[in-house]
Amino acid sequence: MSKQNTLESLSQEYRETIPSDLRRTQSFDWYLEELQEDPKIARSAHQRIADMFDFYGTEYDEEKGVVEYKLASEDPLEDGENTFYGRVIHEAIHEFVNKVKSGARGLGPERRILLLLGPVGSGKSDFDSQTRKYFEDYTTRDQGRMYTFRWTNLCDIIEDQDPGDDVVRSPMNQDPLVLLPEKQRKSVIEEMNEALDAPYTIRNEQALDPASEFYMDRLLAYYDDDLQAVLENHIEVVRLLADENKRQAIETFEPKDKKNQDETELTGDVNYSKIAVYGESDPRAFDYSGAFCNANRGIFSGEELLKLQREFLYDFLHATQEQTIKPKNNPRIDIDQLIVGRTNMPEYRDKKGDEKMEAFNDRTKRIDFPYVLSYDNEALIYRKMLRNADLPDIRVEPHTLEMAGLFGVLTRIEEPDAGSIDLVQKAKAYNGEIDETDDIDVKKLQEEAAEKVEIGEGMTGVSPRFVGDEIAEAIMDSMHRSRNFLSPLTTFNHLEDNLENHGSISDEMFETYYRYLELVREEYKERAIEDVRHALAYDLDEIQRQGEKYMDHVMAYIDDDTVEDEITGREQEPDEQFLRSVEEKLNLPEDRKDDFRQEVANWVSRRAREGETFDPQDNDRLRRALERKLWEDKKHNINFSALVSSGEMDDDERNQWIDALMEQDYSEEGAKEVLEFAGAEVAKTEMED
Repeated sequence: MSKQNTLESLSQEYRETIPSDLRRTQSFDWYLEELQEDPKIARSAHQRIADMFDFYGTEYDEEKGVVEYKLASEDPLEDGENTFYGRVIHEAIHEFVNKVKSGARGLGPERRILLLLGPVGSGKSDFDSQTRKYFEDYTTRDQGRMYTFRWTNLCDIIEDQDPGDDVVRSPMNQDPLVLLPEKQRKSVIEEMNEALDAPYTIRNEQALDPASEFYMDRLLAYYDDDLQAVLENHIEVVRLLADENKRQAIETFEPKDKKNQDETELTGDVNYSKIAVYGESDPRAFDYSGAFCNANRGIFSGEELLKLQREFLYDFLHATQEQTIKPKNNPRIDIDQLIVGRTNMPEYRDKKGDEKMEAFNDRTKRIDFPYVLSYDNEALIYRKMLRNADLPDIRVEPHTLEMAGLFGVLTRIEEPDAGSIDLVQKAKAYNGEIDETDDIDVKKLQEEAAEKVEIGEGMTGVSPRFVGDEIAEAIMDSMHRSRNFLSPLTTFNHLEDNLENHGSISDEMFETYYRYLELVREEYKERAIEDVRHALAYDLDEIQRQGEKYMDHVMAYIDDDTVEDEITGREQEPDEQFLRSVEEKLNLPEDRKDDFRQEVANWVSRRAREGETFDPQDNDRLRRALERKLWEDKKHNINFSALVSSGEMDDDERNQWIDALMEQDYSEEGAKEVLEFAGAEVAKTEMED
């Protein structure tokens, strides 16, 4: 029984999430001491974000040569609610983090916009949001802490200071280090770097923001250039937490009306309420509310960035290359932030072909976020969608989500060259379904596709959102019809009925997509028949016996030996007809039989050395071949037409088959449907034969 929440327990739980020093003020002397103990406190935005990705855990995939970051692959903060699936997505994330880490080392990307490019629904916005969420959390941790400062007791010294401005927080949330003059700051940073254990060095060459520069000048004049007196009497160091809602070290920027774009949205504007107090040219009368100001020390995230007018984008040139902004009626302001932009394909094509955008394009690092190209991974996206929803009491039948995913993938991959393999085979290859004896080179397929497309494979096609929406509709439709299961057949119907209602699918693609849907139906038919075949012909003892016979003849074939006849006991040559009757069930051509026989012989020998007995169930390809052969031997004794109607079949026999399908994770009603569907398809084939 779970504990009951009380106000006291909720309050205590909340307090434990708050850094202990959040409300505490510290002296500048304290900050200098902390920097010697932990120099990483003064990291740049790129350095802090690079460390953040490693902090939550990593896993290196040697086969792909890609680092998977657990904040994306496992989502530890939300127990996996927002995980990302698919090789192409983790490759994109790997590339993104590599650029951040390069920027942390000062190799150039710190002066670039990281532009996430992809079709709608490809995950770029979700990843950007995930990065911001984890940055918020990271800054609450001791490992991710950062500090800023505030000016105090200003009215005691500055005569015209508004009483409401007696305490002024650093408008740009700058690191307290910027309070030190350049020479003295350099000395402190040199000591910090000697104690630093990191792949980068700490740097900070920023100038104070104009308002802070004003206060520093006035106070130094009052104290006769006694910096110590200024910092001890008028500076408090405070903890800084990234907070998107408060627009603090994180800012999300969305284009508004294209005709009314104003650069002050990015750089800030005059604070008209303060003009009457300080005058128009006074830096204290400036409102540091621009997006670049709010994002300082953290992340600037620009949604649909390339929808901005060309003139509006010029502000990004200084923000990236010079790491400064130049507001109207105000001196330049140094900034330190990771600038991330997101855009879809039409806007990218438009801006890419604009010669006047050359300078902007040169300051962007494009990171492609294509659609997932593995339908098993695509199915995981749908499972996540269902897992995160209040799903009705309904069973999702085997193959439903995978076949929906296959349709999505078929719309995204390029048709292979004629004479090589067909589209479904290519999708299976991308899904990792390649037997050792198959002559399919995935890398070659990828290179072939790359030559055909403008940007990259997977940048067009239907989105997971469209397929996910149709799955949701199919679930509700099943519930309305009192069906407590969702099958591939119902899902296919919804996909077919709603293709032409989807706004992002062009008219010329309808016929192509209908054809792809038929390919998926055909693939599902084969899988349904395979499941029914498994249920009807499943005989462990017979499969074991046939497997042992097959291996006896294979070993004799390889060793150029004889084998004892089961009936007469005489030595005879290996039964080539029997061997081929098994191998042909895997569509193995004559010229590939030796490869397969050697493969299974090596497998048996390896198991024998490890002390394992022979069991064909442990070799997927051999098991499938033997099951299919057993099916061929038995199917002539099965009345497939009777499968379509329960009234024509013995109930005990039918229930036995339904039970066997339920062992393959079908629901009872789903088992009946697939039994009738596969039975009808096989009966039709038998009649044609």
